[in-house]
Amino acid sequence: MDNKTRMLQTAMKAKAAAAVIARAATTDKNRALLILADALESQAHLLTEANTRDLASAKEQGLPPAMIGRLTLDAKTIRAMSAGLKNVAALPDPVGEISSLSQRPNGLMVGRMRIPLGVIGIIYESRPNVTIDAAALCLKSGNAVILRGGSEAIHSNLALGGLIQNALVECGLPADAVQVIPDTDRAAVFELLQLEDYIDLIIPRGGEELIRAVVGQSKIPIIKHYKGVCHIFVDSEVDQPMAIDICLNAKTQRPEVCNALETLLVHREAASSFLPPLANKMAAAGVTLRGCNLTRQILPMIEEATEEDWHQEYLDLVLSVKVVSGIGEAMEHIEKYGSLHTEAILTESYQNARRFIKEVNSSTVLVNASTRFSDGFELGLGAEIGISTTKLHAFGPMGLEELTTRKFIIYGNGQVRT
Repeated sequence: MDNKTRMLQTAMKAKAAAAVIARAATTDKNRALLILADALESQAHLLTEANTRDLASAKEQGLPPAMIGRLTLDAKTIRAMSAGLKNVAALPDPVGEISSLSQRPNGLMVGRMRIPLGVIGIIYESRPNVTIDAAALCLKSGNAVILRGGSEAIHSNLALGGLIQNALVECGLPADAVQVIPDTDRAAVFELLQLEDYIDLIIPRGGEELIRAVVGQSKIPIIKHYKGVCHIFVDSEVDQPMAIDICLNAKTQRPEVCNALETLLVHREAASSFLPPLANKMAAAGVTLRGCNLTRQILPMIEEATEEDWHQEYLDLVLSVKVVSGIGEAMEHIEKYGSLHTEAILTESYQNARRFIKEVNSSTVLVNASTRFSDGFELGLGAEIGISTTKLHAFGPMGLEELTTRKFIIYGNGQVRT
């Protein structure tokens, strides 16, 4: 069977399953999520065995440490996936929710009801946990999902897909509501992206090259997340020990993820006292600093930052540092080089905090907190299906509501239009 036929059959099965999942009772969906959560932990040994095969292959291919870090399924990751499933099960079901119900002058009652999007295709690299997060959120929001992970995670994703389908069947739900494509041929992705009659939305997750390739080939609407060039601005009025802790966490806690700090902007009035102790902490954590001329006057031992560095999503223990004249220049830098992902201000100035939140238009803006909190789980969404850096129809971490749309509903008692 060729790629075109295989992908068409997959999409047709997903569309048929979507009609069933859209009508599924909340209790059945939650039960499937909880069964899956238990299965992850009870079958952890099978998952780690499959993941070991992927990791061995990744190392043989010389994949970078950041990708291997994303690929790894260890006990901590499996527990986190299980906890995420339980959190999603505990969230309110958005499907069928009615809002904005109001009466028109002619007596009609007009409202809006949340409904699933239908069939969602997700194309992603490295992270097997995306398989679980995506399945959980799509199931709870009444959508069917087609999952196409990278070839580097094929054994892990197929093992997870088997557990997901078992949980669905045990609850009387269609196994085809969650399908993991077993084919690693890139040509299959192209065929999938042509099926606009069966798939309602594509969400690519991965490097910028992957996302631009999907955008260039797809006939289906796409929610994009090109990259996370995340900034922190350290103001002149700041608790410096707190600011150092936040910057260190934002850069080093998981440098390979999209909400890690990539560029640090420091007010010139704070730079001489703030940068030396920060540099010491960063060096101890293995971070390479690259700075502007003003930064290198204070830290002459660090590398020089080039124009290219300000655009970089390093996904590694590398940090660009720039000394700025104040909040205005900091926001201008973010406007020019940012990716609309996540920015933070560290300040004791209420006025500057308010200004930063109002004028910085990225999808997540924080005050006195690490950029690592730009995450669906941390923000109370249970999990996330991705972080949209486009504003239609979702912006920022995407949870259940972002996987639904709203239709108008109208109650009348005989009205006719004149």
